[in-house]
Amino acid sequence: MAKWNKWWVAGGAVLAGAGAYALFVRKEKASEQPPYRVLETDGAIELRSYPEMLVAETLDPGTRGAALDRGFGRLAGYIFAKQRDGEKIAMTAPVLSGPASPTRWRTRFVMPGKYRAETLPAPNPGVTIATVPARRVAALRFNGKPDDAVLARREADLRAWLVARGHGQGGAVEYAFYNSPFVPASLRRNEVLVEL
Repeated sequence: MAKWNKWWVAGGAVLAGAGAYALFVRKEKASEQPPYRVLETDGAIELRSYPEMLVAETLDPGTRGAALDRGFGRLAGYIFAKQRDGEKIAMTAPVLSGPASPTRWRTRFVMPGKYRAETLPAPNPGVTIATVPARRVAALRFNGKPDDAVLARREADLRAWLVARGHGQGGAVEYAFYNSPFVPASLRRNEVLVEL
């Protein structure tokens, strides 16, 4: 009898864990995302038109991964009111990361649509509120762990597609990460965005 009780307890723990994980993933998928209009689709590639977006951003030196970690920490501190008074700001998706110069990286959180620059809480040190103008981008969506080698390969694929379609090389690159590190890599949504 004790043996069966252990199996029931273990099974219950697995089901409870799976249920909690499913709620976590569902909550992530329900995060507000910036609107866009799809202009063209070819498999995992889309040409998109984005309206103007309000973002909180940081600039950090170093490698992409280190700069993203530092920037994410400061931006999370801002939206979750860790170093300031006032209301919390809802987390949105994706987190955006891209080179600001040869030695610095920009990390961005898109602000929820209900805010305007003048209605946001004052930013923490190291955080800037900015407006990204309306823009057109080419986006390549993929799953997996987005390390530097994967991002470089996906960016090269996207730029080759643009050249083949007569769009030229495209402009600045930005990476979009839709899920937290708690989501298994095979289920994570990532994108490479190249400005047109």
